[in-house]
Amino acid sequence: MNIAIIGTGNVGGALAEAWAKAGHRIRLGVRDTGNFKGAQLLSLENISAHSIPEAVAASEVVLIAAAPQFTQSVAASMGDVSGKVIIDAMNSLRTGPEGFANSFVALKALTKGAEVVKCFNTTGFENMKNPVYHGEGVDMFVAGDSKRGKEVAQKLAADCGFGECWDFGGDAQVALLEQLAFCWINLAIMQGHGRGLAFKVVKR
Repeated sequence: MNIAIIGTGNVGGALAEAWAKAGHRIRLGVRDTGNFKGAQLLSLENISAHSIPEAVAASEVVLIAAAPQFTQSVAASMGDVSGKVIIDAMNSLRTGPEGFANSFVALKALTKGAEVVKCFNTTGFENMKNPVYHGEGVDMFVAGDSKRGKEVAQKLAADCGFGECWDFGGDAQVALLEQLAFCWINLAIMQGHGRGLAFKVVKR
């Protein structure tokens, strides 16, 4: 796939590296191609840096891992997103997009013609770099009304090495994924269990 990544910090960088290694073509959408966080990613095969509208125009999938308070400006900078899958990997923890409940709601309102889903927001970037625990991939989770968008996210989760990407349901269930992210933060960081912690659904 041709994938644009907006937000090249820990999460965006980890996913860019994993997807590039899986053979996807990654275009980092940045404001200044000569100076941006994660510039070391350019040393990897299949990764290049572009302006945000250029990266989006050349890609069928867009992952957004920016700070959620910048959701409106990111949406405005992308240009035409008709027919594209947008994966929202952000969490409105302390701050969010002004006037919207969270980044997902904002993206749904501001990206006309796109298929928006929520995924890659429920765990730390370390688990995106290496999701394998005791020889088995831990789980990822996705939500949104777009069937195509969820199928794309599930394929990309498998390409990272996650064991399963569970479908939480439609747009109405997106808030649950943000709460699941808060659960991970509570256990891993606030309670001090460490970032080497992940969720795995087991069935009898």
